[in-house]
Order: sequence, then structure tokens, then C-alpha cells
Amino acid sequence: MIKSCVIGWPISHSRSPLIHGYWLKKFGIEGSYERIPVEPEKLPAFLHSLADNGFAGCNVTLPHKEQAFRLVTPADEPTERLGAVNTVFVKDGKVLGTNTDGEGFINSLRAGAPALGIRNSRVIVLGAGGAAVAITNALLLNGAGEVVVANRSIDKAENLRKRFGNRVKPLEWTKRNDQLSECELLVNTTSLGMKGQEDLQIDLTMLAPKAVVTDIVYVPLRTKLLAAAAARGNPVVEGLGMLLHQAVRGFELWFGVRPAVTIELHDLIARDIDPGYKT
Repeated sequence: MIKSCVIGWPISHSRSPLIHGYWLKKFGIEGSYERIPVEPEKLPAFLHSLADNGFAGCNVTLPHKEQAFRLVTPADEPTERLGAVNTVFVKDGKVLGTNTDGEGFINSLRAGAPALGIRNSRVIVLGAGGAAVAITNALLLNGAGEVVVANRSIDKAENLRKRFGNRVKPLEWTKRNDQLSECELLVNTTSLGMKGQEDLQIDLTMLAPKAVVTDIVYVPLRTKLLAAAAARGNPVVEGLGMLLHQAVRGFELWFGVRPAVTIELHDLIARDIDPGYKT
């Protein structure tokens, strides 16, 4: 039996077992995927004993992504550039790590807003944390002309410019509303708007009617940002799509089959998040 898991501290909130369990059942694979809480100080021992404990690999979530990068062998150049790992797999006796957050974001965006052209577009990214790093990198790799990064700490936004070059434009958080008029894509990568967190304060008045708005927050399924954007007619892409699409490559690496993100899977996870969800 092939085993995989998701690790974090805490980890009880993760929907990953439901996603991978759905695919295991769909493909008739004899395998398992579980949640395992791992304290930060125990992460090195856990990762280095993956194969010995019968695991083909694991997903890595907060707060372990950067520490995991330092503990495993990066599997590809984009992961080297990001300095963070969310997917670990064992191959030829080596523990390798990759990052699927960026491709998960792009594939979710393509599925949810197929009319959006990323090449040469002007994007505003709210936040400058780990998710913003992966998303900014993916947008640039897909040809975005300019990525404006607005963050409460301008130094963190400036770090993204230093990392990725002059197509990244740091922006003071207080000026985020003033830059919306020429924006073709607005991305919230902060936790603002998540259940239990403060709301994201932003005025969409200047946002172009065709601009796409997306949020990586998926609890609630539709944040106040997305509801406000949809109410004024803007195309919106919910955060659940990124969660689903970033899981695809990990499943393929561990179980040898590349799954698809389907409406059935989306609705299964949506109902787990919100029992009152209806298609």
C-alpha cells in the first residue's frame, strides 16, 4: 500500500485528506493519505525517515515550508528560487522537495477566468508572504508585465523586487486603492477576510469592470472581497480552486496517476467547508 500524508503544526484543519482520499477511491488505488501533526523541532527527523516509515512523500503546510526546503533536496529550479517546499517525495532513495503553489494558482485562474490573458498584464498582489512569493513568481513566469506588491511592511514587498527583478513594483499599503484603475488582475494573498480574521479593507471603485479578482482564502468560500467584486460585475475566482489544483502534482508523484480537478471534487470540498453550499 502506498502511503502519503500532510504535515503541519497544527494540522487538524487540513482538507487535503478529503481531496486525496477522493482521488484514491476514484482510481481504485490501494493507498492512504492522513494528517500528521509534526512539531517544528521534530521536522528533520520526520522528513529523513519518510521512506523508512513507508511514506512515498507528504504535503507540507504552515509553519514548515521554509524549514522543509532546507532539509530536502530541491527537485527543480523554480523551487530553488522560492526557498519553500509544499510537496515532498522520495525517489531513488532521495528525499526531494518541490512547490506546487504557483502552478495551482495559475491553473485555478485559467479554469475560473479563461478569458484573462496573463501575458503583459498588470497585476496587483496584496501581501508579501510565502503565498505571494509563489504567486508572483508564477505570474512572472507566465509573462505578466508588471506585478505591483502592496504590503503593510514595504520592506517585504521590496524583498520581492530584489528576488524577482524590476517587473515587481513595491507599493505602500495605504496606496493600494489608488493603483486599481489600470489593474487587470487583483490577487489577495493575505489572511484578511478569512473566517476569524479581520476583513480586508479595500475600495474597488476605481477597478476596471473587466478586471479579474481572486482570493487565496477559501474559508469562507466567497470572501467579502469576492462578493463585492462580483456585485459590481467583475469576474471572480474563489480560493478553493488553488487548493485543489496545487494538490494535483503531489498525487501524481506519490501514486503515479495524474488526477483532474472536477466539479464533483470541488463540490465535495465546498460542502465540507460550508454544509449549506449548493451548486
